[in-house]
Amino acid sequence: MTKKTIASGEALKLAVVGHTNTGKTSILRTLLRDVYFGEVKNEAATTRHVEQARLTDSQTGEVLVALYDTPGLEDASGLMDWLEDNTASRRDGIERLQQFLAADIAQSIDSSRVSDSYDYSQEAKVIRQLLASDMAIYVVDAREPVLGKYKDELAILSWAAIPVMPVFNFTDSQNANIDDWQTMLARRNLHISTRFDSVAFEFEDEMRLWQNLATMLTHSEMLEKLMARRTEDWAQLYDEANIIIADFLINVAAFVREISEDDDPMPVLEQMQEAVRQSERAMQHNLLNLYKFYDNAVAATPLELQAYQQDPFDPELLKSYGIRTTSGAAAGALLGLGIDAAALGTTLGLGAAIGGIAGGLLSNTSSIADRITGVKRLYIDPATLTLLATRAIDLLTALRHRGHAATDATQLLYKGEKNSLDTSSDGSYDNNTDEDSNSITVWPANKLPSELKKARGKPQWSSLSSGKSEQAQLLRADMAWSLSGKLQSYKRES
Repeated sequence: MTKKTIASGEALKLAVVGHTNTGKTSILRTLLRDVYFGEVKNEAATTRHVEQARLTDSQTGEVLVALYDTPGLEDASGLMDWLEDNTASRRDGIERLQQFLAADIAQSIDSSRVSDSYDYSQEAKVIRQLLASDMAIYVVDAREPVLGKYKDELAILSWAAIPVMPVFNFTDSQNANIDDWQTMLARRNLHISTRFDSVAFEFEDEMRLWQNLATMLTHSEMLEKLMARRTEDWAQLYDEANIIIADFLINVAAFVREISEDDDPMPVLEQMQEAVRQSERAMQHNLLNLYKFYDNAVAATPLELQAYQQDPFDPELLKSYGIRTTSGAAAGALLGLGIDAAALGTTLGLGAAIGGIAGGLLSNTSSIADRITGVKRLYIDPATLTLLATRAIDLLTALRHRGHAATDATQLLYKGEKNSLDTSSDGSYDNNTDEDSNSITVWPANKLPSELKKARGKPQWSSLSSGKSEQAQLLRADMAWSLSGKLQSYKRES
């Protein structure tokens, strides 16, 4: 099948070809983890020139695969007619393509291609790159029916005498016609294909793409090295993301403010709430940047979803996550403040505060002495910590299923995701839990992980309390690492 055997240890030259507007550039964006690569529009012939990109070893910088984004094939049927009329059928495919490339119609005269109906300069760019490559992937829009023009494209591509593997894009669509396509491809001896949705991303699909390509090569060392490195990198990203979330949660859990017995707690509560909102926003942006999704005009970011915009101190949001309080009516009335009811000794009365402590609402027993001496300590409550943790895990899970070609914020949602990110037609949250159903949170609000419980008695761990960001982060580093391991067990994927 191969025109030329790729040398051992040589970077693979991979051409990405296909009909206009099938998502070639979109697939490259997702493979490269780069929202800036190329130009993606919902119109024909967006890519007008061949663009090169490289996949390198993240540790050594060695180029493993050179990717070539090519213009769309716009009139393969017309080109096939020309080839049949002007080239001899007894010559091999490469000779016939080379004869075409030497003809006037293959030369770029007018880039607009409006005046000359026999201008095949765009097809010529694709074929030149095809002949210079080791193999190609043929991108198929799975939503398209099997038409004659696609059959002509595959016939022309086969003349280049290099391995060609069809890749189905937009496979998550309900209108996918993959069975029909596979029947047609099999009749053309193209039995190896794969699915890779550039919007609804699955890491396993990417690995299957590289694995299938490797089976078509005599020397596949570079692809095997690429798969091993990208698997390591993907796991490391997940570890780093969970540490970012764990560090944020411990920072918030350790957040404490002291006020005197007679002070009005509301101004301090509002300050604490705003500090937590800003801290959550910073954590979310750290996750976006880690997975190379940026808050800019190139692509809609996940944070444009209402699920991530709603105030974490909104009682209705707590309800949408199925979070209930077990600390009585008084605590329930204060739940929206995100503050332990037991911390408000004066508001509820000293007896109620001590009762709250006995019920386990506060983790440090010195709080009783504080109240006797007229000191009140204000903390962020377990329900809010649970909400913040669940929303962070939801965001991480969604980022791991979002392709870098996604241009709509709603494309963040991965297949099967529900509950905390569901909204009804009027924009309000659908609550899929009832009073007796299982919570959709990462843990019950009354059963915080031991790391967060310990943080409640360590105000020096919180930069929100001390204002000393670097020092506080160092102090909580070991605990954040421990909590991150637990977070990885809370899989929100279906």
